Amino acid sequence: MTRMGTKRDLAGFTGIGYDKGRGVVWQAAWQLASALLVMPWFIPVRLRIAVLRAFGARIGAGVNFRSGVRVHWPWKLSVGDHSWIGERVWILNLEPVEIGAHVCVSQAAFLCTGSHDRRSPTFEFDNGPIRIGDGAWIAARATVLRGVEVGDDALVGAAALVTSDVPAGATVLAPRAVVRADGAG
Repeated sequence: MTRMGTKRDLAGFTGIGYDKGRGVVWQAAWQLASALLVMPWFIPVRLRIAVLRAFGARIGAGVNFRSGVRVHWPWKLSVGDHSWIGERVWILNLEPVEIGAHVCVSQAAFLCTGSHDRRSPTFEFDNGPIRIGDGAWIAARATVLRGVEVGDDALVGAAALVTSDVPAGATVLAPRAVVRADGAG
């Protein structure tokens, strides 16, 4: 039951259109492996990457995954050669995240493919993939939201909020929020 004046009914949420990509046993196994073998500081980088690959992540040569990195679903993650993923980065990839080669994603950055449709009375998902081009740098505490493509050699500055595409070679300095023309974001 909704309150007077409230247009949102979260009790009716269905999650329609969101495919986790694996069954509940695989999801649970990933959550356990992530907590024990990917996130802790004492786990060697080679083991972190081996575990991520075992769960379906496509990770190139020479990649550095630092401690505390959170990956929601590794089977929806691709990282190119010689990229760096900094401490406490959170990759909330309900949809695919593609990180190119020679990319630096700095400490505590947030890549979020999930959102909700604010016009939906039941607040259904409005998710979209993220692509980070070769040579890009996502600086510390920056946030890249769903549906965004960051072009090759682009820079997303520290603490920036990116809600729309960043052209190749462009620089986005913090703080910056862009409301998309379609009202999403």
